[in-house]
Amino acid sequence: MIRGRFYYRHTRQALTPEQINEACYVDINRNKAVFASLRNNPKPTHHLRGKEQLLSLIRKFPEGLSVADVKDAYPSVMEDLQALREAGLVRVLSNLEAKEDVVYPDDPKAAMEVDDALKQLFRSVELPVDMLDLERELQRSGIRPATDTAARRRAAGRGLPGAKFVRKREIRKRTKLTNVHLPELFRNLNLPRT
Repeated sequence: MIRGRFYYRHTRQALTPEQINEACYVDINRNKAVFASLRNNPKPTHHLRGKEQLLSLIRKFPEGLSVADVKDAYPSVMEDLQALREAGLVRVLSNLEAKEDVVYPDDPKAAMEVDDALKQLFRSVELPVDMLDLERELQRSGIRPATDTAARRRAAGRGLPGAKFVRKREIRKRTKLTNVHLPELFRNLNLPRT
Protein backbone atom coordinates (compact mmCIF):
# COMPACT_ATOMS: atom_id res chain seq x y z
CA MET A 1 0.00 0.00 0.00
CA ILE A 2 2.87 2.36 0.66
CA ARG A 3 4.13 1.87 -2.88
CA GLY A 4 0.62 2.68 -4.14
CA ARG A 5 0.59 6.03 -2.40
CA PHE A 6 4.13 6.70 -3.58
CA TYR A 7 3.19 5.91 -7.14
CA TYR A 8 0.09 8.14 -7.00
CA ARG A 9 1.95 11.10 -5.50
CA HIS A 10 4.50 11.08 -8.30
CA THR A 11 2.02 10.76 -11.17
CA ARG A 12 -0.84 12.83 -9.67
CA GLN A 13 -3.48 10.98 -11.64
CA ALA A 14 -6.45 8.80 -10.78
CA LEU A 15 -5.76 5.09 -11.15
CA THR A 16 -8.11 2.19 -11.73
CA PRO A 17 -7.92 -0.86 -9.43
CA GLU A 18 -6.20 -2.81 -12.23
CA GLN A 19 -3.50 -0.12 -12.60
CA ILE A 20 -2.91 -0.12 -8.84
CA ASN A 21 -2.64 -3.92 -8.91
CA GLU A 22 -0.06 -3.74 -11.74
CA ALA A 23 1.99 -1.02 -10.03
CA CYS A 24 1.86 -2.23 -6.42
CA TYR A 25 0.75 -5.86 -6.59
CA VAL A 26 -2.19 -5.11 -4.27
CA ASP A 27 -5.59 -6.43 -5.29
CA ILE A 28 -7.95 -3.71 -4.09
CA ASN A 29 -11.09 -5.59 -5.11
CA ARG A 30 -10.34 -8.44 -2.71
CA ASN A 31 -8.69 -6.50 0.11
CA LYS A 32 -11.54 -4.61 1.79
CA ALA A 33 -9.29 -2.80 4.28
CA VAL A 34 -7.19 -1.25 1.49
CA PHE A 35 -10.33 -0.44 -0.50
CA ALA A 36 -11.86 1.37 2.50
CA SER A 37 -8.58 3.19 3.12
CA LEU A 38 -8.43 4.43 -0.48
CA ARG A 39 -12.09 5.44 -0.42
CA ASN A 40 -11.51 7.57 2.70
CA ASN A 41 -8.22 8.94 1.38
CA PRO A 42 -8.27 12.72 1.84
CA LYS A 43 -7.97 14.77 -1.31
CA PRO A 44 -6.07 18.07 -1.53
CA THR A 45 -8.18 21.10 -0.66
CA HIS A 46 -6.87 23.17 -3.56
CA HIS A 47 -5.96 21.67 -6.93
CA LEU A 48 -2.87 23.59 -8.00
CA ARG A 49 -0.27 22.79 -10.63
CA GLY A 50 2.46 25.36 -10.20
CA LYS A 51 3.93 28.40 -8.55
CA GLU A 52 1.77 30.86 -10.50
CA GLN A 53 -1.47 29.18 -9.44
CA LEU A 54 -0.19 29.04 -5.85
CA LEU A 55 0.55 32.77 -5.86
CA SER A 56 -2.86 33.64 -7.36
CA LEU A 57 -4.59 31.49 -4.71
CA ILE A 58 -2.67 33.20 -1.90
CA ARG A 59 -3.61 36.61 -3.32
CA LYS A 60 -7.30 35.59 -3.18
CA PHE A 61 -6.98 35.22 0.61
CA PRO A 62 -5.69 38.55 2.00
CA GLU A 63 -6.67 37.39 5.52
CA GLY A 64 -4.21 34.51 5.20
CA LEU A 65 -4.20 30.94 3.98
CA SER A 66 -3.15 27.97 6.07
CA VAL A 67 -0.07 26.20 4.75
CA ALA A 68 -1.70 22.90 5.71
CA ASP A 69 -4.42 23.58 3.11
CA VAL A 70 -1.93 23.82 0.24
CA LYS A 71 0.91 21.50 1.24
CA ASP A 72 -0.73 18.48 -0.46
CA ALA A 73 -1.62 20.33 -3.67
CA TYR A 74 1.41 19.10 -5.66
CA PRO A 75 4.77 17.52 -4.80
CA SER A 76 7.01 20.62 -4.84
CA VAL A 77 4.57 23.08 -3.25
CA MET A 78 6.74 23.70 -0.18
CA GLU A 79 9.78 24.55 -2.33
CA ASP A 80 7.64 26.93 -4.40
CA LEU A 81 6.26 28.52 -1.24
CA GLN A 82 9.80 29.06 0.03
CA ALA A 83 10.80 30.57 -3.33
CA LEU A 84 7.83 32.97 -3.20
CA ARG A 85 8.83 33.91 0.33
CA GLU A 86 12.44 34.60 -0.67
CA ALA A 87 11.25 36.65 -3.65
CA GLY A 88 9.23 38.82 -1.26
CA LEU A 89 5.85 38.01 -2.81
CA VAL A 90 4.38 36.33 0.29
CA ARG A 91 4.91 36.36 4.04
CA VAL A 92 4.74 33.22 6.16
CA LEU A 93 3.91 33.64 9.84
CA SER A 94 3.79 30.94 12.49
CA ASN A 95 0.84 30.69 14.84
CA LEU A 96 2.21 29.55 18.19
CA GLU A 97 -1.18 28.56 19.62
CA ALA A 98 -2.32 26.40 16.72
CA LYS A 99 1.27 25.44 15.75
CA GLU A 100 0.65 25.95 12.06
CA ASP A 101 1.97 28.37 9.48
CA VAL A 102 -0.21 30.92 7.70
CA VAL A 103 0.82 32.49 4.40
CA TYR A 104 -0.19 36.06 3.51
CA PRO A 105 0.21 37.92 0.23
CA ASP A 106 2.74 40.72 0.45
CA ASP A 107 1.11 43.96 -0.63
CA PRO A 108 3.71 46.39 -2.05
CA LYS A 109 1.30 49.31 -1.45
CA ALA A 110 1.43 48.65 2.30
CA ALA A 111 5.21 49.03 2.51
CA MET A 112 6.22 52.16 4.39
CA GLU A 113 9.41 53.61 5.76
CA VAL A 114 9.58 54.14 9.52
CA ASP A 115 11.59 57.06 10.86
CA ASP A 116 14.79 56.12 12.75
CA ALA A 117 13.82 58.35 15.69
CA LEU A 118 10.57 56.43 16.11
CA LYS A 119 12.44 53.13 15.97
CA GLN A 120 14.88 54.36 18.62
CA LEU A 121 12.02 55.56 20.83
CA PHE A 122 10.28 52.19 20.52
CA ARG A 123 13.45 50.30 21.46
CA SER A 124 14.18 52.59 24.42
CA VAL A 125 10.97 51.68 26.27
CA GLU A 126 11.76 49.16 28.99
CA LEU A 127 8.98 46.86 30.11
CA PRO A 128 8.94 45.16 33.49
CA VAL A 129 10.02 41.54 33.44
CA ASP A 130 7.18 40.33 35.66
CA MET A 131 3.55 40.71 34.59
CA LEU A 132 2.59 41.76 38.14
CA ASP A 133 4.85 44.81 37.86
CA LEU A 134 3.33 45.66 34.50
CA GLU A 135 -0.19 45.45 35.93
CA ARG A 136 0.78 47.70 38.86
CA GLU A 137 2.21 50.29 36.44
CA LEU A 138 -1.02 50.22 34.43
CA GLN A 139 -3.10 50.71 37.59
CA ARG A 140 -0.91 53.67 38.64
CA SER A 141 -1.54 55.23 35.24
CA GLY A 142 -5.29 54.80 35.69
CA ILE A 143 -5.66 51.97 33.18
CA ARG A 144 -7.42 48.79 34.22
CA PRO A 145 -5.36 45.74 33.14
CA ALA A 146 -7.14 43.10 31.09
CA THR A 147 -5.48 40.22 32.93
CA ASP A 148 -5.27 39.40 36.61
CA THR A 149 -1.96 37.62 36.96
CA ALA A 150 -2.05 37.44 40.76
CA ALA A 151 -5.40 35.61 40.77
CA ARG A 152 -4.21 33.30 38.01
CA ARG A 153 -1.06 32.43 39.97
CA ARG A 154 -3.08 31.77 43.12
CA ALA A 155 -5.40 29.47 41.18
CA ALA A 156 -2.43 27.64 39.65
CA GLY A 157 -0.96 27.09 43.11
CA ARG A 158 -4.14 25.46 44.39
CA GLY A 159 -4.70 23.30 41.33
CA LEU A 160 -7.45 23.52 38.82
CA PRO A 161 -10.27 25.81 40.00
CA GLY A 162 -12.94 23.85 38.14
CA ALA A 163 -11.92 20.46 39.53
CA LYS A 164 -14.35 19.15 42.09
CA PHE A 165 -13.47 16.95 45.01
CA VAL A 166 -15.02 13.55 44.45
CA ARG A 167 -15.98 11.94 47.71
CA LYS A 168 -15.68 8.19 47.78
CA ARG A 169 -18.86 6.46 48.67
CA GLU A 170 -18.54 4.37 51.77
CA ILE A 171 -20.87 1.83 53.28
CA ARG A 172 -23.13 3.42 55.85
CA LYS A 173 -25.81 2.02 58.07
CA ARG A 174 -28.46 2.87 55.48
CA THR A 175 -26.76 0.77 52.81
CA LYS A 176 -28.40 -2.58 52.49
CA LEU A 177 -25.94 -5.43 52.57
CA THR A 178 -26.94 -8.78 51.21
CA ASN A 179 -24.26 -10.72 53.05
CA VAL A 180 -24.62 -9.25 56.52
CA HIS A 181 -22.91 -12.22 58.11
CA LEU A 182 -19.60 -11.25 56.30
CA PRO A 183 -19.03 -7.57 57.28
CA GLU A 184 -15.22 -7.78 57.06
CA LEU A 185 -15.45 -8.26 53.30
CA PHE A 186 -17.32 -4.97 52.85
CA ARG A 187 -15.31 -2.60 55.06
CA ASN A 188 -13.16 -1.08 52.27
CA LEU A 189 -15.63 -1.48 49.45
CA ASN A 190 -16.29 1.60 47.30
CA LEU A 191 -19.71 1.31 45.76
CA PRO A 192 -20.43 3.13 42.48
CA ARG A 193 -23.05 5.85 42.55
CA THR A 194 -26.42 4.90 41.18
